[in-house]
Amino acid sequence: MAIHVADAGINIQYTPKVSRTFAWIVFALTFGLVISDYMSRQVLNAVFPILKAEWGLSDAQLGSLNSIVALLVGLLTFPLSALADRWGRVRSIVLMAALWSLATAACAVAESYGQMLAARFFVGLGEAAYGSVGIAVILSVFPPHLRSTLAGSFMAGGALGSVLGMALGGVIAAKFGWRWAFGSMALFGFALVIVYAMVITEKRLSPDGQTLRPAMRNGNGVRNGFRSLRVLLGALFSSVSICCAYVGSGFQFFAMGAMMAWLPSYVNRYYDLPTDKAGLVAAVFVLIAAIGMTGGGIIADRISRNFAVRKWRVAIIYSLVSGILLLIGFQLPIGTAQLLFLGAGMLLVAGTSGPASAMVANLTHPSIHATAFATLALANNLLSLAPGPFLTGIIADRIGLLGALQIMPLIALAAAAMFAIGHRNYASDLQRIRMLQTQENR
Repeated sequence: MAIHVADAGINIQYTPKVSRTFAWIVFALTFGLVISDYMSRQVLNAVFPILKAEWGLSDAQLGSLNSIVALLVGLLTFPLSALADRWGRVRSIVLMAALWSLATAACAVAESYGQMLAARFFVGLGEAAYGSVGIAVILSVFPPHLRSTLAGSFMAGGALGSVLGMALGGVIAAKFGWRWAFGSMALFGFALVIVYAMVITEKRLSPDGQTLRPAMRNGNGVRNGFRSLRVLLGALFSSVSICCAYVGSGFQFFAMGAMMAWLPSYVNRYYDLPTDKAGLVAAVFVLIAAIGMTGGGIIADRISRNFAVRKWRVAIIYSLVSGILLLIGFQLPIGTAQLLFLGAGMLLVAGTSGPASAMVANLTHPSIHATAFATLALANNLLSLAPGPFLTGIIADRIGLLGALQIMPLIALAAAAMFAIGHRNYASDLQRIRMLQTQENR
C-alpha cells in the first residue's frame, strides 16, 4: 500500500518493502555498528596518558592521532557516500566496518607514533561515510513519520559509542594493557560485521529491486534530480542563513571535540586519577553531552513549534551559555564546583545539533536532504572535530593543558555570532526558497 506525504510541495511516495520486525533488526544492527564506529574512534582518548608516558609523545602528537580520523571523515564523507549509493549501501557498510575494525586491530600492535598514525588514518578512512550511509539504510525501511526519531537515535549512538570507548578502554587498559583496549574494540567490530553481512543484504532491503531512496517527483511527474554538481552546490549553499547554520554548528562542535579528546588527560593530570578512573569520569561527561544533544532538540522543537525562527534563538542561547559555563569551569580551582560547571557546559555544548539540523532541512530542497546533512557533518568535522583536539594539543604544549582548555570555549562566541547572522536572514531566505519550490512544482 502506497503512502503519500506532502513535504514543502514535494510528493514523497512510500511503499513498505520489508516487515516491521526486519526493519527493527536493520535498525539494531546498523545502530550497533555506529556504536562500534565511535568506540574504535574514541578508545584512543582513554589511553592518551599511557601512550604519552610509554612513547614520550607531545600533546600535539597525541592530538593528531585523534584529529586524523575526524579530518578524513570530514573530507571523505561526501564522495564516499555518493559512491555507496552507486555501488550498494550494504556492501559499502560491510566493507567500511571491516576496514575500521582491521585498522583498530593494527593500532593494537603499533610500535611507534608513525605506525599508530598510519593505523588511525585507515580507521578514519573506514568510518568516513558510515554515518550518512547507515542512516540512509535505516530510513529506507521505515515510514517517513519516524525519520526524526530514528535520525536522533542514530546520532545518539555515536555519543554512546564514545562513552563506551573511553570508559571500557580505560578499564581494559588498566587491567590488561593499552593494546588490549584497541584489540577488544576490533573484536567487537568484526563480530558485528559478520552478523550484518549474514542478515542484511541489498535484496532483503529492497525485494522489488528498486532504489532505496523514496521517489521524489515534481508536479508533472518528472523525476527531480540534481545531476549537475554545479546545481547541487548551488542548492546546498543557496542562502546566507544556511551557510551560517553550517559554520555555526561547526564552530560550536569545536569545544565538543576538544573536550572529548582531552578530558581523560585533564582528569588524569589535574585530579591525579589513574587511567581507568579518568576514562570513566570523561565518559560521564560525554554521556551528559549526549543527553543534552537529545534534550536540546526536544526543547528547541517545543519552543519553536509555531515559530520556526525561534530555533535560531535557542541555538544562540545554547552557544553563549555553554561557552560561559565552560569558561567559568576551567577558571575554578580543582574540585566539585569545577566539575559541576563543566558538566553543565557539556549538557548544552552539543544542544545546537538539533536546531542546526532543522535549519538545514528547512532551507534545502527535500530531494537533497541527505546531501545537505552530509555537508553539515563536513562542517562539523572540518571546523571542529578535526582541528579541536589538534589545536588544543599545540596550545597545551606551550601553556599547559589547563591554559589551552581555558581558551577553547571562546569559539562558542563565534558560533553564536554565526547563528545570529543566520537568524537575521532566515525569514527572507526561507520565503524565497519556498516560492522557488512552489513554482517548480506547478
